[in-house]
Amino acid sequence: GPAPGRAQSDGSGVFVLGAELGNVMIGVQPTFGYEGDPMRLLFEKGFAPTHAFSAFYRYLREDFAADVTLHFGMHGALEFMPGKQVGAGGQCWPDRLIGDMPNVYLYAANNPSEASLAKRRSGAVVVSHLTPPLGQSGLYKGLLDLKSSLDRWRRSDAAAPDRGELAELILAQAQAVDLVGDAWTDPEAEIDALWRKILDTEQALIPQGLHVVGGTPNPMEVAGQLSAMAEVEGNTPEALERAATLLVQDHETPALLRALGGRFIRPVPGGDLLRAPEILPTGRNMHAFDPFRMPTAFAVQDGQKQAARLLERHGDVLPRAVAMVLWGSDNIKSDGGPISQALALMGARPRFDSYGRLCGAELIPLEELQRPRVDVVMTLSGIFRDLLPLQTRMLAEAAWLAATADEPEAQNFVRANALSYAARMGVDLETAALRVFSNAEGAYGANVNQLIDSGAWSDEDELADAYEARKGFAYGRDGKPAQQGALLKAALADVEVAYQNLESVELGVTTGDHYFDTLGGVGRAVKRAKGTAPEVYIGDQTRGDGKVRTLTEQVALETRTRALNPTFYEALLEHGHEGVRQIEAQVTNTMGWSATTGQVEPWVYHRITETFVLDEDMRRRL
Repeated sequence: GPAPGRAQSDGSGVFVLGAELGNVMIGVQPTFGYEGDPMRLLFEKGFAPTHAFSAFYRYLREDFAADVTLHFGMHGALEFMPGKQVGAGGQCWPDRLIGDMPNVYLYAANNPSEASLAKRRSGAVVVSHLTPPLGQSGLYKGLLDLKSSLDRWRRSDAAAPDRGELAELILAQAQAVDLVGDAWTDPEAEIDALWRKILDTEQALIPQGLHVVGGTPNPMEVAGQLSAMAEVEGNTPEALERAATLLVQDHETPALLRALGGRFIRPVPGGDLLRAPEILPTGRNMHAFDPFRMPTAFAVQDGQKQAARLLERHGDVLPRAVAMVLWGSDNIKSDGGPISQALALMGARPRFDSYGRLCGAELIPLEELQRPRVDVVMTLSGIFRDLLPLQTRMLAEAAWLAATADEPEAQNFVRANALSYAARMGVDLETAALRVFSNAEGAYGANVNQLIDSGAWSDEDELADAYEARKGFAYGRDGKPAQQGALLKAALADVEVAYQNLESVELGVTTGDHYFDTLGGVGRAVKRAKGTAPEVYIGDQTRGDGKVRTLTEQVALETRTRALNPTFYEALLEHGHEGVRQIEAQVTNTMGWSATTGQVEPWVYHRITETFVLDEDMRRRL
């Protein structure tokens, strides 16, 4: 549009937001520019930055003439601007904006996928930083009283005369904390389930506040982190001892000063501290993985278990079609676990050449699989598409192999659906077998989160429109995108289950808005295409063998362990306005699930209101 645009403008010029402090300028990067613009959010498949965004980087390059820039904190907008995914050139916006300014980027150590994107698309040297220390959620208020009564029940004799009264007390206490409905139907079984739910809540790991760069965790936080790490298989006593030493040292400030001085920053693979103590010390230049080795043999085995767990949780009737969200970060942390799970559902596995390098997919014979092949509609994040092109082609090949296999349709739902789409839509089988969907090249996100965050929507179908417009590009065996919105709608109309894995303790489904952006977007699009909402499941892979929960159960668990938990919110409030922003984000993200899936129970909002709005002291603090 015409200069100077509408963002950060008074009509005649553009404001650059920040403060100059001698030789240092602290600036606030402008937003993407489509926030609050419903038409652009709904229908923009790619875009140019606003005049304000371009002017900001021009000012840094030419007016302030910076020797070096430091992007502080992960996930800015620069590296997500349009252009080639790799090998950026003069026509690519990130390259045009950053120019020849050295770019140092402070990044969370547990996010190597987006850090790789910052390196590839904006020439960044990454300096890793710690994530918040982890600790057990614990119990509080009525949950503590309930556990005490449950303890008494478990110790009492089945024939004890006060057993009935105790069951009534437990029912009343459980109702007071929204854990059960109106009455018992089978007290013994329901109290047993209640005990497991209480333990689940008490033992859940949660982040304790925020990490301060240059600061180190206190002894209690270190103890909580080491205790959580000790539970993870493979973390040796030597690794824990090394972690204990490194956690209490500041490696980040010296590393930032070295980077700003143009000195070498040592490399390290990124990962989650819980499962990868070798990411310590932080203050290093993160990289990701060897793409030719993913998924690993362990990930393939684990993916098959997770697929079986999802099918078991769904019930006795096998779902014919599952919509699955795949992120780059989750797959990098788990060496391809979710990829393996998608393959396992289709009854496929990776194929490697004689050098051990990934070269495609192969089908598992039906007699070995011992169940029908489930159709899987895969939505890839833009980062997955960028970082994992081999795996993208492999998933597309697996779907094509299943669709063209000479097998009975009753045993192969991929083929049954592909033949149906080919006949109804008048397309060839190659097109009808496309199951891997993502954004157009150079575009990221479904924009469902942007619509909800900015309040720029009035109808739930607008959320489905945004998802379908942004994610309606199919990637085939050649790895190239083609707009296939009609095929995506047809495939979503057959989906019975929507699913995503949760790989990081630090991030819950109510902590970041990208979960409801993609999985919520899928849920809303399925409901419109089909007329009924799919079952939405979360695969919690953060501890042990993992658990599959319904979205309702996962939101309830996170509400109890995080949003309503004094251990969680008091630690955040110590960080002032940023802590308040994190609490607010949790509420907004919960609302995002209501908007996209309608699967949040009313008590969640009642308790949040009591805790943060109706409590006058808390309201004043916020």
